[in-house]
Amino acid sequence: MERPPRGMIGVFGGTFDPIHYGHLRAALDVHQALALSELRFLPLNVAVHREQPRASAAQRRAMVEAAIGGEPGFRVDDRELARAGRSYSVDTLTSLRRELGDKRPICLLVGGDAFNGFFDWHRPRAILELAHLVVMQRPGAAIQHDARLRIEVERRRATCRDELERAAAGRIWFESVTQLDISSTGIRHMLALGRSPRYLLPDAVIAIARDRGCYTAQPAPGWRDDSRTPRRHISGKS
Repeated sequence: MERPPRGMIGVFGGTFDPIHYGHLRAALDVHQALALSELRFLPLNVAVHREQPRASAAQRRAMVEAAIGGEPGFRVDDRELARAGRSYSVDTLTSLRRELGDKRPICLLVGGDAFNGFFDWHRPRAILELAHLVVMQRPGAAIQHDARLRIEVERRRATCRDELERAAAGRIWFESVTQLDISSTGIRHMLALGRSPRYLLPDAVIAIARDRGCYTAQPAPGWRDDSRTPRRHISGKS
């Protein structure tokens, strides 16, 4: 049987508003564990299941470029920013399939919380026809509350990397990633308050956020001016 072309492509979408070390470390964990040929960061345009980004598309693209600059195998893909309307994963993956062909394995990175709601996504079964799912999970985290999701995991779970490489799409892989308790929401509020978010995200990203005034609005009601960022688990969609 003909094997698909070697070299899996990773796809990591999110608002990245702003991108931070929680996103970057989890992405690097997956990139190294699966030996991806490249990992594409796709800033979304119009969010579907969360509030809309505060920073503009151009600002967020610039911040992602600054964050991943110099990391081999990481690149920005701005196709969602160039497409009008809501950013649906199925549309993005369809576009990637046209570019990469039918045989190249594509791995869609998703957080554990997002995966638990997978069947609330737009056309979830079509997504599985276009890509593998790589679930970035917290060690010991409870998942698969949905009976439909448990069935899909039983059918599709991959237990070795070769299973992902031999097929272009349709498998589900679980990867434990480094959990950093950082949130984009907390960073935005810190910047709005004039406090330093250093060591939560790359300095180059902080410089863009400050120089371009990405988050200079007043913090939202209820935000406490203390030394902690709100606890929020990484989902890849922050």
